Amino acid sequence: MQIFDYQPPAVPWLDIRYKDRDLIIINKPSGLLSNPGRAAHTFDCALTRLQTLYPETILVHRLDCATSGIMVFARNKKAESHLKTQFQDRQSKKVYIAEVMGHVPQEQGMIDLAIAPDTEHPPYQKTLQAGETGGKSALTYYRVLERRENSTLVELSPETGRTHQLRVHMLALGHAILGDEFYGDAEVIKAAPRLCLHAQSLSLTHPYSAKPLFFSSKHPFSE
Repeated sequence: MQIFDYQPPAVPWLDIRYKDRDLIIINKPSGLLSNPGRAAHTFDCALTRLQTLYPETILVHRLDCATSGIMVFARNKKAESHLKTQFQDRQSKKVYIAEVMGHVPQEQGMIDLAIAPDTEHPPYQKTLQAGETGGKSALTYYRVLERRENSTLVELSPETGRTHQLRVHMLALGHAILGDEFYGDAEVIKAAPRLCLHAQSLSLTHPYSAKPLFFSSKHPFSE
């Protein structure tokens, strides 16, 4: 198992983009956990930082530690239930930007591969081929934004929210996300100082007013 060397960034400590009586939106930096792990040194995370200012803050969903971008938190149980239902029923829409290794040949496409835990190498995940059982369905749409010298900038729209979904789906496509220390080879890891995956936008319905909301944070992977 890979050793988790956790050194959360101090700047920005919190990047709050929006808040009201029901929810808080932040732009999470890469390297910060969404919620605490089991070990004492993982207490510092997006959730506990918010709770120092707003003790009632409740986790709604997660981003991988190395992934940056838009996250929503609830400020009461009713809002939590409403927001989690939106995620579970796929009523919310998340768009990610990733820079991946090599040139993706198709302008756009769909990756429809079930995902399951790799029981021989936890906590890794793996995609399942046709006929294999034991996984959960996973669907990702992708669109090429820009082809660079040795990489491709892509927009990723997941229809499901499986663990490491975008990372293992792009790996299965043959284009690992740059800087991915979990799934990338030595070349992929050296290609970037961090995982090049950013949750750029989130669309959802306000849990109290029922108004549509849209939040965004531009990706940092410009040349």
